[in-house]
Amino acid sequence: MAKSDYGKAYLADVTAKLRRVERTQAKNLRRAGEMIADAYAEDRLLHVYGGGGHTVMMVCEMFFRAGGFANVNPVFGHDISPLCQALKYLEVERTPGYANCLIRYYEIGAGDLLIIFHNIGMNPGAIDACIEAKKRGAKIIAVSSSEWRRRLPKNHRIRHPNKKHVFDYADLSIDDHNPYGDANFYVKGFDVPIAPTSTIVDAFIAHRMVIEAVAAMVERGLEPPIFRSANLPGGDEHNARLVARYKGRVKDL
Repeated sequence: MAKSDYGKAYLADVTAKLRRVERTQAKNLRRAGEMIADAYAEDRLLHVYGGGGHTVMMVCEMFFRAGGFANVNPVFGHDISPLCQALKYLEVERTPGYANCLIRYYEIGAGDLLIIFHNIGMNPGAIDACIEAKKRGAKIIAVSSSEWRRRLPKNHRIRHPNKKHVFDYADLSIDDHNPYGDANFYVKGFDVPIAPTSTIVDAFIAHRMVIEAVAAMVERGLEPPIFRSANLPGGDEHNARLVARYKGRVKDL
């Protein structure tokens, strides 16, 4: 492949993956929107968690940003995010018990809705969050990969001791079709795959859920609690009203 063709090839790769998600998961995305609208109608927060590594960025993607919901309660596991020292976060996300305390700290309880992103879906950082959330009576939307679920060896050291996948706990599963190994793009003459797409695909899924939820809310006659850009005239004033509504409940506002 000529150097000038790599951009086109990568664009085609990303586009094909996005189209696959839309083709196969549209029904699940609509159901996610209904579940989010249900939570809002009951004046509940929308709890969002990333089970480790770059999936934590999906929490950032959905929290406190223009065009996003003001009632998002980010379940921040700082010690398992890329903002932490890399080798430390890798070890912490593989440590049983860590995620349980996050679910308790953010007070996720009976009838609440928790969205969990983890495109592998089998490490303790993801599974323990599911276990604790279900024990406390919460509903779970899990965004993860069926290919990883199918192909990762049962005895692999990254797995939770119970060998389960987040889809085993989910009330609704959304398949991001993340390829086994994450990256699967190659440059000729170099045999290590590069340019992973899971962050792009999961961000698409995150915003697709918001779109479906807003549509469901409007259909029910509800006013979606959506932030405007703080950089626009009137943006701070609009957002201040939403912040005042949720500041006492969303721990990270």
